[in-house]
Amino acid sequence: MTLHDDASRVLKEWSAPEADQDRLRLAYLDHLADRPDAMLRSCGDGHLTASALVVDPVRGRVLLTLHRKLRMWLQTGGHCEPGDTTLAGAALREAVEESGVAGLALLPGGPVGLDRHLTPCAWHLDVQYAAVAPPGAVEAVSEESLELRWYAYDDVAAVADASVVRLVERTRARL
Repeated sequence: MTLHDDASRVLKEWSAPEADQDRLRLAYLDHLADRPDAMLRSCGDGHLTASALVVDPVRGRVLLTLHRKLRMWLQTGGHCEPGDTTLAGAALREAVEESGVAGLALLPGGPVGLDRHLTPCAWHLDVQYAAVAPPGAVEAVSEESLELRWYAYDDVAAVADASVVRLVERTRARL
Protein backbone atom coordinates (compact mmCIF):
# COMPACT_ATOMS: atom_id res chain seq x y z
CA MET A 1 0.00 0.00 0.00
CA THR A 2 1.30 3.44 -0.92
CA LEU A 3 1.11 6.59 1.18
CA HIS A 4 -1.52 7.88 -1.27
CA ASP A 5 -3.58 4.71 -0.72
CA ASP A 6 -3.19 4.99 3.05
CA ALA A 7 -4.34 8.62 3.01
CA SER A 8 -7.43 7.66 1.01
CA ARG A 9 -8.20 4.79 3.38
CA VAL A 10 -7.73 6.94 6.50
CA LEU A 11 -10.00 9.68 5.19
CA LYS A 12 -12.67 7.24 3.98
CA GLU A 13 -12.76 5.54 7.39
CA TRP A 14 -12.51 8.70 9.53
CA SER A 15 -15.67 9.93 11.21
CA ALA A 16 -15.51 13.71 11.15
CA PRO A 17 -16.56 15.33 14.44
CA GLU A 18 -18.40 18.22 12.73
CA ALA A 19 -20.06 19.06 9.40
CA ASP A 20 -17.27 21.45 8.32
CA GLN A 21 -14.71 18.72 9.03
CA ASP A 22 -16.70 16.28 6.89
CA ARG A 23 -16.74 18.80 4.01
CA LEU A 24 -12.94 19.04 4.28
CA ARG A 25 -12.67 15.24 4.42
CA LEU A 26 -14.63 14.95 1.18
CA ALA A 27 -12.57 17.71 -0.46
CA TYR A 28 -9.35 15.91 0.54
CA LEU A 29 -10.70 12.66 -0.94
CA ASP A 30 -11.60 14.45 -4.20
CA HIS A 31 -8.09 15.95 -4.32
CA LEU A 32 -6.55 12.51 -3.78
CA ALA A 33 -8.77 11.01 -6.50
CA ASP A 34 -7.83 13.76 -8.97
CA ARG A 35 -4.12 14.00 -8.19
CA PRO A 36 -1.80 10.99 -8.05
CA ASP A 37 0.85 13.43 -6.73
CA ALA A 38 -1.39 14.80 -3.94
CA MET A 39 1.00 13.57 -1.24
CA LEU A 40 4.06 15.27 -2.73
CA ARG A 41 5.18 18.81 -1.98
CA SER A 42 5.73 19.22 -5.72
CA CYS A 43 1.94 19.13 -6.24
CA GLY A 44 1.36 22.82 -6.98
CA ASP A 45 -2.41 22.55 -6.57
CA GLY A 46 -1.86 21.70 -2.91
CA HIS A 47 -0.72 18.62 -1.08
CA LEU A 48 -1.62 16.62 1.99
CA THR A 49 0.55 17.17 5.04
CA ALA A 50 0.64 15.43 8.41
CA SER A 51 0.90 17.10 11.80
CA ALA A 52 0.66 16.15 15.45
CA LEU A 53 -0.11 18.22 18.50
CA VAL A 54 2.23 17.06 21.27
CA VAL A 55 0.18 16.90 24.46
CA ASP A 56 0.96 16.22 28.11
CA PRO A 57 -2.50 15.36 29.50
CA VAL A 58 -1.20 14.78 33.03
CA ARG A 59 0.01 18.38 33.26
CA GLY A 60 -2.71 19.85 31.03
CA ARG A 61 -0.39 21.34 28.43
CA VAL A 62 0.71 21.19 24.80
CA LEU A 63 4.10 21.69 23.17
CA LEU A 64 4.11 24.29 20.40
CA THR A 65 6.89 25.20 18.02
CA LEU A 66 7.70 28.70 16.87
CA HIS A 67 8.03 27.86 13.18
CA ARG A 68 11.23 29.26 11.68
CA LYS A 69 9.76 30.24 8.30
CA LEU A 70 6.21 31.18 9.26
CA ARG A 71 7.08 32.84 12.60
CA MET A 72 3.94 31.40 14.17
CA TRP A 73 3.30 29.11 17.14
CA LEU A 74 2.08 25.83 15.64
CA GLN A 75 1.79 22.13 16.30
CA THR A 76 4.59 19.97 14.93
CA GLY A 77 4.21 18.63 11.41
CA GLY A 78 4.72 19.19 7.75
CA HIS A 79 5.42 17.56 4.45
CA CYS A 80 5.31 13.84 3.90
CA GLU A 81 8.62 12.33 2.85
CA PRO A 82 9.38 9.63 0.24
CA GLY A 83 10.01 7.04 2.97
CA ASP A 84 6.64 7.60 4.67
CA THR A 85 4.14 4.79 4.17
CA THR A 86 1.28 6.02 6.38
CA LEU A 87 -0.15 9.39 7.35
CA ALA A 88 0.02 8.44 11.02
CA GLY A 89 3.67 7.47 10.61
CA ALA A 90 4.45 10.77 8.87
CA ALA A 91 2.74 12.73 11.67
CA LEU A 92 4.64 10.83 14.35
CA ARG A 93 7.96 11.20 12.50
CA GLU A 94 7.42 14.95 12.19
CA ALA A 95 6.47 15.25 15.87
CA VAL A 96 9.60 13.43 17.03
CA GLU A 97 11.89 15.32 14.62
CA GLU A 98 10.52 18.76 15.48
CA SER A 99 10.01 18.28 19.22
CA GLY A 100 13.01 16.12 20.04
CA VAL A 101 10.73 14.17 22.40
CA ALA A 102 11.39 10.42 22.41
CA GLY A 103 8.60 7.99 23.22
CA LEU A 104 5.68 9.91 21.72
CA ALA A 105 2.56 7.84 21.03
CA LEU A 106 -0.31 8.90 18.80
CA LEU A 107 -3.75 9.00 20.38
CA PRO A 108 -5.80 6.07 19.10
CA GLY A 109 -8.70 6.67 16.76
CA GLY A 110 -6.91 8.24 13.82
CA PRO A 111 -6.84 11.94 12.99
CA VAL A 112 -8.13 14.51 15.46
CA GLY A 113 -9.01 17.03 12.74
CA LEU A 114 -8.30 18.52 9.33
CA ASP A 115 -7.15 22.02 8.43
CA ARG A 116 -6.66 23.53 4.96
CA HIS A 117 -4.39 26.59 4.87
CA LEU A 118 -2.27 28.50 2.39
CA THR A 119 1.50 28.47 2.95
CA PRO A 120 4.32 30.05 0.93
CA CYS A 121 4.77 26.80 -1.03
CA ALA A 122 1.12 25.83 -1.73
CA TRP A 123 -2.15 24.91 -0.08
CA HIS A 124 -1.60 22.46 2.77
CA LEU A 125 -4.36 19.94 3.31
CA ASP A 126 -3.28 19.04 6.80
CA VAL A 127 -4.31 15.81 8.51
CA GLN A 128 -3.92 16.47 12.22
CA TYR A 129 -3.12 13.89 14.88
CA ALA A 130 -2.31 14.20 18.58
CA ALA A 131 0.77 12.64 20.19
CA VAL A 132 0.98 11.98 23.92
CA ALA A 133 4.30 12.84 25.53
CA PRO A 134 5.70 10.37 28.06
CA PRO A 135 6.23 11.45 31.70
CA GLY A 136 9.33 13.60 32.05
CA ALA A 137 9.47 14.42 28.33
CA VAL A 138 12.31 16.74 27.40
CA GLU A 139 12.04 18.76 24.21
CA ALA A 140 14.88 19.83 21.91
CA VAL A 141 14.64 22.57 19.28
CA SER A 142 15.19 21.40 15.70
CA GLU A 143 16.44 23.44 12.75
CA GLU A 144 12.81 24.00 11.67
CA SER A 145 11.98 25.84 14.88
CA LEU A 146 13.08 29.02 16.54
CA GLU A 147 11.76 27.83 19.90
CA LEU A 148 9.67 25.16 21.60
CA ARG A 149 7.46 25.93 24.55
CA TRP A 150 4.87 24.16 26.69
CA TYR A 151 1.56 26.00 27.04
CA ALA A 152 -1.34 25.27 29.35
CA TYR A 153 -4.45 24.41 27.32
CA ASP A 154 -6.12 27.69 28.24
CA ASP A 155 -3.07 29.77 27.27
CA VAL A 156 -2.87 28.59 23.64
CA ALA A 157 -5.40 31.14 22.36
CA ALA A 158 -3.12 33.98 23.48
CA VAL A 159 -0.22 32.84 21.25
CA ALA A 160 -1.59 30.71 18.41
CA ASP A 161 -4.16 31.14 15.65
CA ALA A 162 -7.68 29.72 15.59
CA SER A 163 -6.64 26.52 13.79
CA VAL A 164 -4.29 25.56 16.65
CA VAL A 165 -6.93 26.47 19.24
CA ARG A 166 -9.44 24.19 17.45
CA LEU A 167 -6.85 21.40 17.37
CA VAL A 168 -6.29 21.72 21.12
CA GLU A 169 -10.06 21.63 21.71
CA ARG A 170 -10.51 18.55 19.52
CA THR A 171 -7.58 16.84 21.21
CA ARG A 172 -8.97 17.55 24.67
CA ALA A 173 -12.33 16.14 23.58
CA ARG A 174 -10.57 12.97 22.38
CA LEU A 175 -8.64 12.62 25.66
